[in-house]
Amino acid sequence: MSAQRAITQAEASPRALQDALQGALQRALQGALQETARDASPEAPPPAPAAAPRRVSLGSLLAATARRHPDRIAVVDPADKPAWSDRPAITWTYAAAAEIVERLARGLRSWRLPPGSRIGLCLPGSAESALAILAVEAAGHVACLLPVSWDEERLLAAAQGVALSAVLTQARLGSAAPAERLCTVAARYFGLRYLAAFGPDVPDGVINLDRFVLDGPAGEPAEPAPASAGIVSFVGGDPERPIYRSGESVVAAAAAHLVAMRVAPGERILSLIGPHDLRGLATGLGAALVAGASLETMPLFDGAAFAAALRRPGPTHLVAPAFLEKNLAGRDLPEDLRSVALVHRAPARLPGRSRAAGRPQSLRLDTVVDTIVFDETALLSGRRGTAADLSLVLGKPERLALPATLMALRHGPDGRLAFRGQASAAAALQRGTPPTVPSDAWQETAYAPVLFAGLATAIEAMETPEPAVSPEIFAPA
Repeated sequence: MSAQRAITQAEASPRALQDALQGALQRALQGALQETARDASPEAPPPAPAAAPRRVSLGSLLAATARRHPDRIAVVDPADKPAWSDRPAITWTYAAAAEIVERLARGLRSWRLPPGSRIGLCLPGSAESALAILAVEAAGHVACLLPVSWDEERLLAAAQGVALSAVLTQARLGSAAPAERLCTVAARYFGLRYLAAFGPDVPDGVINLDRFVLDGPAGEPAEPAPASAGIVSFVGGDPERPIYRSGESVVAAAAAHLVAMRVAPGERILSLIGPHDLRGLATGLGAALVAGASLETMPLFDGAAFAAALRRPGPTHLVAPAFLEKNLAGRDLPEDLRSVALVHRAPARLPGRSRAAGRPQSLRLDTVVDTIVFDETALLSGRRGTAADLSLVLGKPERLALPATLMALRHGPDGRLAFRGQASAAAALQRGTPPTVPSDAWQETAYAPVLFAGLATAIEAMETPEPAVSPEIFAPA
């Protein structure tokens, strides 16, 4: 049974989901790369029974779909991209995306950086951003997601705080010049050894990634790619609060989200949230690769461009910030729109019961998914108006219909929410070696649900108690 089929069973039989999802996800995700390799080489002998399975990653999912369905669309650039980047809007198939990722990864591996080095990605949510994330992962380094809106001081603080060795960016973004901004950062932080950018008019001293891709080697890799070293994102866009999670944790977070979203292979995810943090990565690129779907993002929101993208034919799943619900409600939405994921950041007020699907003042759609992001620790999704409605689940965590090893939820003694499982395995990043994050450890958050009659009406931030200060002890003179 495939991961997608197990996810589809959620509505018909929650118990079947409990039984099937655990094994299906593990087989489909961890075994994707091995199964694909056997399809490509039918005469190759099966792997030795004692061989450990390769770790699942976003790149392994890309490669698996590229081998099985090379002509399926993977990433779609917004139509207005040339206006703000001087770069063409390109539609990438899975096969083409896999080849470009491999070219980029080989180039990154040629840099004199030790495995697991931290490489910043300061890019808008276009195709280059998705390919760069996958290439850094394939090169065996840690991708650090730097919001392209950050100014020089915040970029410098992040570069110093996580010890960046390189940054991939873009020459132009509207009237801004991210590559030039990062040149100034590199002049102030000498640990930044490599700076590379996509686009025309790349500044002097900056590696041109377009040439990097065109002149790079193509074809199958000569040796197995290094293991994924993980992802770093920043809590609330604060450069002083980096969070690390493994590649497996990113895939698990996307899989848990898809249980509610239910995206079928070959369908389209249209996202208004860039892959700059957990919410954008898990609901966008991660979800598309786990489902074998297509991803289209809109880095710079334009009402007319969004309306045109939404009207394009084909089954579509929209991912949007929760505040856009009032703009979408009451509008004539396309029949091909299969679901709308409204993404909230904790703390947040949950939609009232009168806004459940089919009620007055609601979206004219019976497939609304609420998603709440708890800093960079966890992402919780539930289909509105069903047994998985987040108002019900946050009121009684035992209602969460996911395998415990994927995600578990509980109320702490003071009411705080805590998560456990592979989808929430994350920890604060230190300048040294990335931490080992056990998936069986409870991750406490700073948030608690506001309950009324057993239902959660909001998520509020709890005050963190100040640690007791030990008296200073002075040695006698």
